[in-house]
Amino acid sequence: MKQLIIAILAGAVSVGAIAKPPKDKDDNKALPPGLEKKMATQGTLPPGWQKKLKKGSILDIQVYKSGKVVQKRDRNGHVVVTIDGRVIRLIEATREIVDILK
Repeated sequence: MKQLIIAILAGAVSVGAIAKPPKDKDDNKALPPGLEKKMATQGTLPPGWQKKLKKGSILDIQVYKSGKVVQKRDRNGHVVVTIDGRVIRLIEATREIVDILK
């Protein structure tokens, strides 16, 4: 009986060791390699990606890093950045777009 319990516990531990680690949220939102390269060289997004910038959506980390902070974090945690000539207010901690000002 003791051996059966030990075998079951050993099996349960080995299954946990094989399981994939959880993915980081930013990994799921990373830009495709071609767009990352375009952002690095030209600093602009294609028109189709600009349309994805809408209130309530989460701004991609690479796009956020390529933008310029116009107004630092206020007491509500909002920052204002410019990206490709567009002025965007977002929550700094989560990068959720609050307003698109221009």
